[in-house]
Amino acid sequence: MQNKPISTLMIPGPVEISPEVAKSFAEPIASHVSPKIIEAHGSALEGMRKVWLAGADSQPFVIAGSGTIAMEMAATNTLEPGDTAVVMNSGYFGDRMAKMLVRRGVLVHSVFADEIGGHPSLEKLADILKNHNIRAVFGTHVDTSTGVRLDAQKVAKLAKDAGALSIFDGVCATAGEVFRMEDWEADVYFTASQKALALPPGLALMVVSKSALKRRRGMEVLPPLSLDWLEWLPIMEAYEGRKGSYFSTPPTHLISALNISLSQVLERGIEQVFEDHQSAADLVRAALADMGLTLVPKPGLAANTLSAVYYGDRPQIVQQLKSKGVIIAGGLHPEIKDQYFRIGHMGYSVRDGEDMDRLLSILSGI
Repeated sequence: MQNKPISTLMIPGPVEISPEVAKSFAEPIASHVSPKIIEAHGSALEGMRKVWLAGADSQPFVIAGSGTIAMEMAATNTLEPGDTAVVMNSGYFGDRMAKMLVRRGVLVHSVFADEIGGHPSLEKLADILKNHNIRAVFGTHVDTSTGVRLDAQKVAKLAKDAGALSIFDGVCATAGEVFRMEDWEADVYFTASQKALALPPGLALMVVSKSALKRRRGMEVLPPLSLDWLEWLPIMEAYEGRKGSYFSTPPTHLISALNISLSQVLERGIEQVFEDHQSAADLVRAALADMGLTLVPKPGLAANTLSAVYYGDRPQIVQQLKSKGVIIAGGLHPEIKDQYFRIGHMGYSVRDGEDMDRLLSILSGI
């Protein structure tokens, strides 16, 4: 490939972007209500439903911001002070979700795994749902700090059966891990642009169910104006109807790039993209096993979008890979931060294959 960078970014986000996405940022700046941006924005909203495998009555939102902004929107549009919620906590970002909810005045029941790398107890969740008036259940589909993949389908079902909303942080999962929003009857699935969708940072993205929007409409303590779904809803509806609108100026280059990235995913086919990530994860795990290294997640819980790996007797592996042109990440979870490293294998790097080949080749030689 021409113009391939001398280093390959394989942290758990930001990740490498495709040449077509990169090229779109060299285009002249366009008005947010120009025909080009209106079409890109509307097409991207439609593409999100397909990538999320969401229902026709679901509502996508594209907002300038980070995954943390998306998380805050999910929290403040579904719960009011005095409500009660459950957080299925599998790492650092479960802690963040609980902290946000407490600041909103929500009573939080946190369900933890028995140990780092484990899965939060579904039995404990069921018990809490049985004995408390739970308004929403939050879970991190893939926690970037531990590499643990939550059983989102089972969590969504338990929440649905109890009359609670199910809300998932898909930041390190969307377009990489299997998630069937309509079939699983999940209510909110949010992400950020710089992960498996393979864009630069800067977009908070989510799809919201009809039930979640109904919850927002019934709230008395409103979310902050800039985070309010109902302020953004007519904007999203206008763009999808191929009409310009305004509430806050959108990042036009990022929206054009989002449309390109979603189109690339859909051209490949979302089911094939899921398989691509599974295959990439299998290859990385096999290479790590050959090196005698072990994963942070317990067996059967490792995500397909990243590998969280104990250093073992290889404390210099991050620097070794960096010296050979592959950039990976150190630890994030505060309790084991100095004991492990993380490799991102998601998005364009997985679809393209060249980055994966480079990573595997270097791993086999160190």
